[in-house]
Amino acid sequence: MTEHALPRHAAFPTSRLEDAEGEGLNPTANRTMGEIITARFSRRDLLRGALATTAIAATLGPVALMSAGDAKAEGPASRFDFTEVEAGVDETHHVASGYDADVLLRWGDPLFADSPAFNPRNQTPEAQARQFGYNNDYVGFIPLNGSSEHGLLVVNHEYTNEHLMFPGIVSLSEKADEKNPEKKIPILAIKDADRTRVDIEMAAHGGTVVEIRKVEGKWQVVRDGALNRRITAGTEMELTGPAAGHLRLQTAADPSGRRVFGTINNCAGGVTPWGTYIMAEENIHGYFTGKLPEGHREAANYKRMGIPEGTYQWGRFHERFDVSKAPNEPNRFGWVVEVDVMDPNSVPKKRTALGRFKHEGAESIVSKDGRVVFYLGDDERFDYVYKFVTKDRFVEGDRAANMRLLDEGTLFVAKFGEDGTMEWLPLVHGQGKLTAENGFKTQADVLIETRRAADLLGATPMDRPEDVEPNATNGRVYVMLTNNTRRKEEQVDAANPRAKNAFGHIIEIHEEGGDFAATKGRWEVLLKCGDPSVAEVGATFSSETTKNGWFGMPDNCSVDTEGRLWVSTDGNSPKGTGRTDGLWAVETEGAARGTSKLFFRVPVGAEMCGPLLLPDMQTAFVAVQHPGDGGEDWEGFGRLSYYEDLSTRWPDFHPDMPTRPSVVAITRQGGGRIA
Repeated sequence: MTEHALPRHAAFPTSRLEDAEGEGLNPTANRTMGEIITARFSRRDLLRGALATTAIAATLGPVALMSAGDAKAEGPASRFDFTEVEAGVDETHHVASGYDADVLLRWGDPLFADSPAFNPRNQTPEAQARQFGYNNDYVGFIPLNGSSEHGLLVVNHEYTNEHLMFPGIVSLSEKADEKNPEKKIPILAIKDADRTRVDIEMAAHGGTVVEIRKVEGKWQVVRDGALNRRITAGTEMELTGPAAGHLRLQTAADPSGRRVFGTINNCAGGVTPWGTYIMAEENIHGYFTGKLPEGHREAANYKRMGIPEGTYQWGRFHERFDVSKAPNEPNRFGWVVEVDVMDPNSVPKKRTALGRFKHEGAESIVSKDGRVVFYLGDDERFDYVYKFVTKDRFVEGDRAANMRLLDEGTLFVAKFGEDGTMEWLPLVHGQGKLTAENGFKTQADVLIETRRAADLLGATPMDRPEDVEPNATNGRVYVMLTNNTRRKEEQVDAANPRAKNAFGHIIEIHEEGGDFAATKGRWEVLLKCGDPSVAEVGATFSSETTKNGWFGMPDNCSVDTEGRLWVSTDGNSPKGTGRTDGLWAVETEGAARGTSKLFFRVPVGAEMCGPLLLPDMQTAFVAVQHPGDGGEDWEGFGRLSYYEDLSTRWPDFHPDMPTRPSVVAITRQGGGRIA
């Protein structure tokens, strides 16, 4: 999830903007997920504590899940054998007993033999382009020569926090609290950017491809790796697929509509079955400023995407990010990007067939008939869950043919039925309402305005769909729904994802016949998140879940080779939940279904991203994003001195602690399987 950079000149009581994903830009009256769930089960039965047998089976699975202290689950204990971490808040990370959590890469670490050493007080765009980027999110691994101990780590760099990156750019003042005039509230504001700072930010975006090797049980970066690469907001890319070359993608700088520079706000992603790296462009709206010319063709399109939002000042120095000067440029972002990691000089491809929206990720799996299915979330309040099914089939060993798979196929959007059924609606020009009469002249228009096309088909608005992960072991699909505090009371009841849903939930999809390419299926709620000890929260963790095991705000997830689900979170805070974000192991099968255990927790202010368990189950990689951001909520943090000058609080960024965005490698002490 993106927590945007802070607004310039704006006072902010906390540096993590609660409403980073906006008010919710879906203008339709399509039935929300809350309304659908509400129609399925009665409020009265839930309040009486007597869920009907059908409700238990459809919503909670084979085990009655706990709502504020219901009966304990019976049967075998969790399959996860680690000793749980204690939830809490402090300045460092914690991993389960018996495991090591080693920082492998941090923002600014050199990636090449000629990379300069990191110097936070003397940053340059040229140096950053040769160093590990900022705010690492997705983490993937592509083995070299089939090895589980030697391969390429691929990492997305989602966005930048200037107030954490550049010491001395935050000004401090105070104002009186409106409710308590005797109390003074600190006001922190970021100074205007200059060209150099903007260019450093642009170089810190994108992604990293870096060779890593396990030596005597510990992972190391291979700095002279021949395949090492940085991808930035200035890297040349090619637009491919049905929208490539379309008039709406053409600009003065690129009349062809096929050549674009850079990728931005890459959140989650994926690795394809043929070994390429997928980068998903999410919150692109914050990078654009200016005003469209009166009556411009893209006005409604950009309004649906929240463009321009103007968080960043890039448009002051690069005209392509100013919509008054380059009105079509935003249409060239919001896509899924494919990178051939085996050629460090290859041109990344923006694959338009997978649609344009705020992509959270793009995890894939091969279906029964050999076609490849990609699951996609649109991370905004009241937006949708998608999947893309390739036209052609994956051919083992034919990399050249597989590299063309993402240019043809069908994009679908999910519609969830109140009876527990669901259908995947095809977003195909000429079908249903996707016609010229509704503004869609070609398939390119459908893909450029994917959100509006999904609106017209009656897709189900969701509570911020983030990672969507298929499970090859049990044939199911898990949808992380982080939260939606804009949901109104009349849309939900106590049985279901809640009004002002602060904690989120997880949906489990059962594709028809266990076929990931199916167009129909069933769904159920795996978990409603939050503190089960607070009855009004309505959380549904198993009664075997301890006080450390519950979580809120599910964001990224991973399914290991044994089919077990791991969930990372974004949004836990000292004041909100009394704990930091982390990585939880969640049972999805048998009597332990709904049981969750805390395996790893991040420093104060950080978001937990990644996570990735290697196929041999000997290593877990996690990404710690923006540690310290919002840490002023924790009294031990030292708010004013921290924001006034980062190095005042933590001289030299404490190299022994993960106080920069970092990728952490987790291994079992003495070797062996994770959990």
